[in-house]
Amino acid sequence: MFGNYLIGLREGLEASLVVCILIAYLVKTGRRDALAPIWTGIGVAVALALGFGCALTFGSQELTFQAQEALGGSLSIVAVALVTWMVFWMRRTARHLKAELHGKLDSALQMGTAALVATAFLAVGREGLETALFVWASVRASSDGSHGPLLGVLLGLLTAVGLGWLFYRGALRINLAKFFTWTGAMLVVVAAGVLAYGVHDLQEAEFVGGLRDKAFDISTTIPPDSWYGTLLKGVFNFQPDPTVLQVVVWLLYLVPTLVFFFAPARKASSPPAAAEAAAPPR
Repeated sequence: MFGNYLIGLREGLEASLVVCILIAYLVKTGRRDALAPIWTGIGVAVALALGFGCALTFGSQELTFQAQEALGGSLSIVAVALVTWMVFWMRRTARHLKAELHGKLDSALQMGTAALVATAFLAVGREGLETALFVWASVRASSDGSHGPLLGVLLGLLTAVGLGWLFYRGALRINLAKFFTWTGAMLVVVAAGVLAYGVHDLQEAEFVGGLRDKAFDISTTIPPDSWYGTLLKGVFNFQPDPTVLQVVVWLLYLVPTLVFFFAPARKASSPPAAAEAAAPPR
């Protein structure tokens, strides 16, 4: 459940900050008349993300078992690729996000209502689609038949919305650089588990071999139905009897990704404004 909560929190907070920056800028510049198109674009983006998630959930139920596993495995790999790109993108561009959104909003204000709707839709829609896909893959990987994974995602999103509101009101300031660094690292660990699970799906679909080649089996030591087995699965997508290929893929993704993620960034010409986006001007 914690892994899914982290996904909801991290992805939801990014979307909340985008919304916060857009709304605060319009209020500050006295363009409250443009708020309605912005909220329309945000609403359409949220509806699209929810529709995409429902299509993934219910559409796959009509497929055969082998097709379900092939689809689940393929989309899990795509989801990991997208979330990895997003984590590195946010680490690189977070300090410039506010200025970038302000520039796009200025251009949209000159072009009219449709441009405002499109600007908000594109700014939030990308986050929404990435979130829907990764949440679907993660919930599928960590699901134990209960509503715990979905509840974790929902709680994370609600927390993100609450934090976004506090940022907007100026009641909360945090070092966003550190926040996105450490949550990004934890998200990479979650993504490694989703990737390994996706490979297992492809093995079950017989798209990839090695399903019977177990790297180890500690099911008797850590039973999957025990409380600690469930906890490990919920947080890290841990599997007590992974295949050799799953372990190899997990290591080949996790180790280099974390090394590059924590590698010192190239020095910028100006000092980073870590908390600039945390308190958009009103």
